[in-house]
Formats: sequence, structure tokens, C-alpha cells
Amino acid sequence: MSLTYLIHRPATSIAEIAEYLDRLSPDHRWHEVRQLGGSDQARLYELAESAPPITLEHFAPPDRPDLREVIHDGKNTLPVFQTFQKRFTRPGDGSARLFGYNEGVTRALLGPGYFVVHATAGNADWERRGAIVVDYFLEPNGPVAPGWPKVVPNSQGLQMLVYQGTRDFMRRVSRHVSIGAAYKGEKKLGAYFALCRQD
Repeated sequence: MSLTYLIHRPATSIAEIAEYLDRLSPDHRWHEVRQLGGSDQARLYELAESAPPITLEHFAPPDRPDLREVIHDGKNTLPVFQTFQKRFTRPGDGSARLFGYNEGVTRALLGPGYFVVHATAGNADWERRGAIVVDYFLEPNGPVAPGWPKVVPNSQGLQMLVYQGTRDFMRRVSRHVSIGAAYKGEKKLGAYFALCRQD
């Protein structure tokens, strides 16, 4: 049994995938997510349409203090630099949003790619894509977690080639795992990534 097997097995439900992943140790869970290729992630995003809506608490659980970093390891479908991290924090202002940035080998060249995470409720087109959006049109306008890099607008430097004008729409897979689809403006890019939260 493996995650890739379940994804492509006919009649597998997202509930079965969630149950499988929830039973794994953290290391084994991340190992399974790291094996996902492009077709696996595209199929997983489709299956996750029927999952319970993902929430902000998935990315920054309520037991973590405000401005405490929560790390999600990621695997994307790009040709190179496929592993990375998205790091999230809950701002200390009580608002229904999260701040975050991208960490990995490309940060020194491209920049941190800051974003704001918020619900898609109220926009019917967005809601169909996922209940939560990682929104690069927005940058944190308040304090971020200690030790994070300086907040730089996505319109500056080389990061504008990757992050500017981008939104990632997120769906729930399991208690720790989510799947996202990237859009440039309102155009789907055909690029996906899976995240696995560290505990």
C-alpha cells in the first residue's frame, strides 16, 4: 500500500487517503508526499474536491501561539527545485488570515515570496477551487514570526517572475496534508504542490 497506489486506484475516496495518511508516522507521511509526481498531484487535487473544506487552522493550528512559525514541507510539480517549505504564522491582530513565505534553495536568488492566506468564501469561482487561498497579491502588513526574512513586495526583484500575480488554491487531504493548484491571475497554470505540516 502506498499513497500513489491509492491515488490511482479506481474508486478510491479522499476519506480513504486521509485515513491512510493519518495513520502514518510524521517521517513516513512526508516520505509518501515526497514521492508524488505531476500526475499524482493533479489526480489528488481532483479527489480532494470532495474533502471537508480546509481551514486556516490546518496551516496554523490553534495550539500554536500567534507569531509562532508553523512549517509545511512541500513537493511541487516543477522540473527542478521540487522540494521546499511554506512557513505560516498567525498575526497577533485577531484577523482571519495568516502570513507566510517560501523557504528553500531558491530564496537567496528569488526572494522569500511573501503571501497572505485567507478564505475564499464569497467568491463563487474561488470557492470551487478550494476553501483557502495562498494569495501573493497581498503581503503581510504587520509583524511576522521572529527570524523571518525582511518582507519584500513580490513586485521587486526576480521574485516577480514567480510570485507576482499568483494565487494558490488549497484543498484538504488529511490532518497534516493539503494540495494546492497555482493560478496566474484567473488562469490555471497546471502546476500543483502538496504540503505536509510538521508537528
